[in-house]
Parts: sequence; C-alpha cells; structure tokens
Amino acid sequence: MLKTILAISGKPGLYKFISRGKNMLIVETLDAAKTRQPAYATDRVVSLSDISIYTNDDKEVPLSTVFQNIQREWDGKAVELHPKKASQDEILDFFKKALPNFDTDRVRVNDMRKVLAWYNILIGEGITDFEEKEEEAAE
Repeated sequence: MLKTILAISGKPGLYKFISRGKNMLIVETLDAAKTRQPAYATDRVVSLSDISIYTNDDKEVPLSTVFQNIQREWDGKAVELHPKKASQDEILDFFKKALPNFDTDRVRVNDMRKVLAWYNILIGEGITDFEEKEEEAAE
C-alpha cells in the first residue's frame, strides 16, 4: 500500500499516486480536500516504501516497519503528540518507542517529526496496512 503513497520534497503532507502524464505524475493530496495536482520531473518525489531509517547496527529499517511499531505501541490509533508543537525531548521519547535502536547521529529530530506527521496522516485517512506483501517485496 505504501508504494502508491508519495512524499514530495518542499511540499507538506502526503500524496497518493493517481496516474502518469508526460514528464509528470498526477497526485492527489491525502487530506479532506483531495486536491489533484501535477508533480513534475524536477520535483523530488519518493514513495514511502522506499524510505528507510538508519539503526545503530549499520542496517536500515524500512519505514513500514517503523509504522507497524508505532501502530502496535499506540493500539492502531493516531499519536496524540503534535509533530510541530512537541518539544525535542517528547519527539525523542516517541521515536525511542517506535524504533529503540535508531542511529542518533544520522536520524535528525526533523526526520522523526515527519515520521510522526506521516503516520498520523495515514491513520487519519484509514490507511492501516503497513505490512509489505511478499509479492511487492519481490518486485
């Protein structure tokens, strides 16, 4: 499911892939407005399934695994912590529960805030299936 959910650098929120055009993607915002807009070839677009978090044991944990950990820790509900208003210590405590062995040198607090915001957006839109299917992993 996370393959069709996109993050666009410089634009807030998450987007759902709709279709392809010439030199662009058509995406739809994951919010109440459901606005469709183009994402051009010059935009840095990344699928959430391609994002990983660095850990202390020199491995990278897929974002889907981090979302699953958050989902387990908070019983599948949105985290009540606000990503922009929470203090740095609150964000660090949250992320230590989500991924205890994250690399403190390479994972910044701003990255943690994005993960929290993205998780809350996905839960708010009813997207709760974070497991990577074996077929998708083979692709």
